[in-house]
Amino acid sequence: MKTVKEIAVKLENKPGVLSGVSELLGANGINIIGLTVRTEGPIGTLSFVATDPVRVLNILESAGYAPSVQEIIAAEAPHHPGGLTALLKPLKLAGVNVEYLYACISFHGAGDRTVILLGVDNLSAAYDALSKEWIKLYGEELYDF
Repeated sequence: MKTVKEIAVKLENKPGVLSGVSELLGANGINIIGLTVRTEGPIGTLSFVATDPVRVLNILESAGYAPSVQEIIAAEAPHHPGGLTALLKPLKLAGVNVEYLYACISFHGAGDRTVILLGVDNLSAAYDALSKEWIKLYGEELYDF
C-alpha cells in the first residue's frame, strides 16, 4: 500500500514561529511538498509532507521540537471541474471519513496534476477504494518530485 509520511508539530501561535521552522528545514535542504496549519488559541499545529521525512524528524527533534508522524494518502485528482469528486465519491461509497485534506504546494514536473493529501479514518479502506477507481496513488516517489 502506497502512503506518505505526514509530520506534525505543535507550535506557539505567535509571529515568527512558523517562519523559524521553515528556515530550519530550508537551511537543511528540506523541501516542503504540502502543508496545512491549524490554530487553536495559543497553540497551532503544522502538518506537512516533505522530502526525506526521517531526516526531518531528526532535524526537528535536534532543535527541541516534538514532532509526530503518521501515514496518509497522496492521490492525484483530475485537473478539471469536479476533479475532487473523483477522490471523494469512492471514499464516501466505501464509508471512509475524510478527516482533513490539503493540496501539494507544487512539485517538479507537476504539469496538470494536482496531488491531494488526505488524512482518513481508515487508511487501507481508502487505499482500496481509490485503487479500484484507478486513481493514481503516490508513495515515497512523491518525495523525489
